[in-house]
Amino acid sequence: MCGRITLFSPPDRLSELFGVSMGIGFRRRYNIAPQTDIDTVGYDPEKRARIARRLRWGLVPSWAKDESIGKKLVNARAETAATKPAFRHAFAHCRVLIPADGYFDWQPAGKLKQPWFIRMKDREPFAIAGLCEAWTHDGKELQTGVVLTTTPNPLVEPINGRMPAILAPSDWDSWLDPTNAETQGLLKAYPADLMDAYRVGRWVNNPNYDTDRCIEPLPA
Repeated sequence: MCGRITLFSPPDRLSELFGVSMGIGFRRRYNIAPQTDIDTVGYDPEKRARIARRLRWGLVPSWAKDESIGKKLVNARAETAATKPAFRHAFAHCRVLIPADGYFDWQPAGKLKQPWFIRMKDREPFAIAGLCEAWTHDGKELQTGVVLTTTPNPLVEPINGRMPAILAPSDWDSWLDPTNAETQGLLKAYPADLMDAYRVGRWVNNPNYDTDRCIEPLPA
């Protein structure tokens, strides 16, 4: 699964990498939790260009009567999202990139769970496949999103049986293209030899704790 992400690279680097301006309202974040805002990159067919989209993490389907359903729809399985009622409209019409510098996952360790920080070996930002949905009810409008997950690679498998669907940069345009119906093959485990993982302290367990201490490695 994917329960927390980080995004702390300089906004000019993110803007260069993702081809959109990421500077407006941007702040470095080391513990992004569900039900908070996430910065994403979408595609505007009319402009034929990528656009920045700020979404609340936790998808609320357009047909939902209550926005609280978003608390449960934080992750979606890549294998079934295209057909599940909660996600199929977004999968067909509004796919996004979720920029990240890394993400956290928890490994069972007796009665407690040990948090791990997982990132790229080169420490560059990357993109997780996500979906976006607009919800309107009683005059209130929300833009919400969900993280897609897939089977883990050998690095992640001992930590958790799922991992976010990380997209290769060469696949970003294909994923964002709303006319492309052949996207399922993009949602696969990212190569383990390009990634790194290490244990971190339990500071990250508190969603209100958001400093670089969250990504400090524990002593070996």
